[in-house]
Amino acid sequence: MTTGVRRRMGVEERRQQLIGVALELFAQRSPDEVSIDEIAAAAGISRPLVYHYFPGKISLYEAALKRASEDLASRFIEPHEGPLGARLLRVMSRYFDFVDEHGPGFSALMRGGPAVSVGGVDSMSHVSTTNALIDSVRQAAYEQILSHLGIADPPARLDLVVRSWISLAESTALIWLDGRRIPREELEAQLVRDFAALMAVSAAYDTETRALLRPVLDGEPAGGPFGDLAARLIALVS
Repeated sequence: MTTGVRRRMGVEERRQQLIGVALELFAQRSPDEVSIDEIAAAAGISRPLVYHYFPGKISLYEAALKRASEDLASRFIEPHEGPLGARLLRVMSRYFDFVDEHGPGFSALMRGGPAVSVGGVDSMSHVSTTNALIDSVRQAAYEQILSHLGIADPPARLDLVVRSWISLAESTALIWLDGRRIPREELEAQLVRDFAALMAVSAAYDTETRALLRPVLDGEPAGGPFGDLAARLIALVS
């Protein structure tokens, strides 16, 4: 009988393994509750070896956070095919896939990251890094939404609508994680309709937004999330 031999990993391969292990643990519990010892055990290496690749928990968390933020940002990438409402619905489905899979980590990230410290003193550079990564996700989402609207330089009110909707998606996801009282699919559809409603309110009072919104609505089917919202609003006031 032959026995298996543990393969020696290269430096970068080991770093990526540790980041993956940390991400998995942070997805299950808040990063505050995960220790370096747990990460080492899950990776099958010793605690000192973790410190050989990462100076401490902050640096490992930031590396895991960077990978997670890149993953989250990629969820907003969607082919420019079909009605906008259907595209946004697919984006929201992928977004909530991430939220569902990385609940505690997502919550810690959006609330400013874990309260990890070095020598009892919170690291301001860690807070700055966390904020920068969150902003990078928001900016990626913002640029993707504008690309679907076919706009490079949005007027001020439309800029506000898109950024407000991204913030709404974040806060909605955080509230949903606290009990998951609304079925995911309903919440995803609601957020798409929220986007349409915000756009409609802005268009009602701003001619620039109205001119940009009309061609978008022209391609929306009656049974889509935008068309369904319009029909229900008309029925509500009739």
